[in-house]
Parts: sequence; C-alpha cells; structure tokens
Amino acid sequence: MRYMKLQTVFWKEDDMYIIKEVVTGVTTQGNTMEEALANLKEAVSLYVEEMPDAREMLTSMNTVGAVSVEIP
Repeated sequence: MRYMKLQTVFWKEDDMYIIKEVVTGVTTQGNTMEEALANLKEAVSLYVEEMPDAREMLTSMNTVGAVSVEIP
C-alpha cells in the first residue's frame, strides 16, 4: 500500500482549527488539531475516490519538509 503524502496548513478561527491540504485544496475543521486532521484524512480519501488522478499525485510527492516564517 502506498501512502498519500498530505501537505497541510493549519490555522485557528475563533474556537475551531482549520486545516487545508495544499495540493487538492480540500479544507476541513475540528474542535482540536487532531480532530481537524482526522476530518481532513477522511475528506481527502473521499476526494480521491471521485478524482483517481489525485491519488497518484499525492502518493508520488517528494516533499522534504516545511518552513514557518514570520513576516512583520
């Protein structure tokens, strides 16, 4: 089984955590970061059922890491 590699961005709005998968644009939310991530995994799974080409794209990503930068 090949795993999908999700590139995500988290942010908080009011009391909810929002998470967006960068490649597909799928966005979900949750009361905690863990809940938002679990919701995203489910949403992306449903997305690739409808868009089979997305699965290949997500399983072949060569992501090395991420960098956070604060801009004044």
